Formats: sequence, C-alpha cells, structure tokens
Amino acid sequence: MERSIETQVDQAVEAWLRWVPRWEPPTHRGRAAPCRLCLGSPILSAAGIGSNVPHGVQHGLSTRIKRVVDHSVAGYTARNLPMLQMELDQQAERNRARSYRPSEDLAPEFEGMPLDPDPTPGAPFLFTIAGLADDASVELPPLPPLSDEAKAALRQEVGLADEYANMVGREICGILLRHRLNVQAAISQHVEPQIEALLAELTESLDSPFDPEAP
Repeated sequence: MERSIETQVDQAVEAWLRWVPRWEPPTHRGRAAPCRLCLGSPILSAAGIGSNVPHGVQHGLSTRIKRVVDHSVAGYTARNLPMLQMELDQQAERNRARSYRPSEDLAPEFEGMPLDPDPTPGAPFLFTIAGLADDASVELPPLPPLSDEAKAALRQEVGLADEYANMVGREICGILLRHRLNVQAAISQHVEPQIEALLAELTESLDSPFDPEAP
C-alpha cells in the first residue's frame, strides 16, 4: 500500500532525528561552492533550520526530504507522462550499464555531495572519482535522437513534472511546520554544543598562540 506524503515526511524527519546525535563537525577543508539543494531551501526554512546551521546537518534533512519529492514525482510520471517516463527508463538503463557508479547507494547525508575535494593550487590530482565516473559514461552508446515533435512533447511533460514537484514541495513545507520544535531541539542539544566547543578552542588558541604553558 502506498504511503501518504505525510507519512513519508514524518519518517524522513524521524530518521534525521536519529542521525543528528551521530553528527560531528568535519575536520577537512570546506568547499567554496554552495550546495544548490540546501542554499535558500524553503524545505529547511519550514523545518526551522537556519542558514547558520552547519551544512552537513542541513544536507542530512534536505536529501531525505528530496527522496520523498522524487518518489512522488516518479509515481506521477509513471502514471501520466509516458514520453518522460520512456526517457527516464532509457537513462536508467544506461546508468545500470556503467562499470563504475560511485554516487549510487550513498547515505542521505552524502547524497549529492561532491565526489572529490577541492584541488590544492599547484598540486593536481593524479585522478579523481568524478573523472573515473565520467570515463565509464563515455563508454556507453548515445541515446537515440528525438524528432522535433518528440522534443516538444518531452519539454511539455518535463514542465508538468516540475509543476507537480513544486506542488508536492509546498505540501511538504506545510507538514514540516509541525516538526519545527523537535528539529530545533535536536540542533540545540546535539549540534550547537559542538560548535560552541570548537569556537572556544579556536579562541583559546588565538589568545595565546605562543604560550609555552599552553597544552
């Protein structure tokens, strides 16, 4: 039996709440490029997650909610948009044929994140994960060309899918309003103390960088 969107959102938030206590501040160098999924997200705003919350915490929820939207749109597409569904099926078949698929089956908090760190100037990588994945894609034959009529029909169906996704997103934002207190309580309990500890450690090191008695 198909779960309602409300049930899926509730389960996604519950899964995120179970994960948040395991979150730790990253120790590696951050990336300059913003995350297109999280930056200015109305989903995160509805859930009560502000822009000052670490990105990893934001991403863990936004990707879980994105799965709910994607699942709903996939069902709508299968029922109502045959041209788009055919294109998606062909692309899925191509993806399954690739010999290397590093971005698949990732945990939600890593889904959609860059496969490689930012390069260090003057120290190029010998190879990158993204480059290996691109090489595997090049080996596949191209998709069959579409007629002008088929392209127009496909664009129309893509527009309908986008409209449906926006409608589902608005519905989800309304559902997330009921979870704001629990989400914010989890951030206050598990995230903010770690950030405060990092800031205190940084302040101490800046106050006495050359103190011989400092630990």
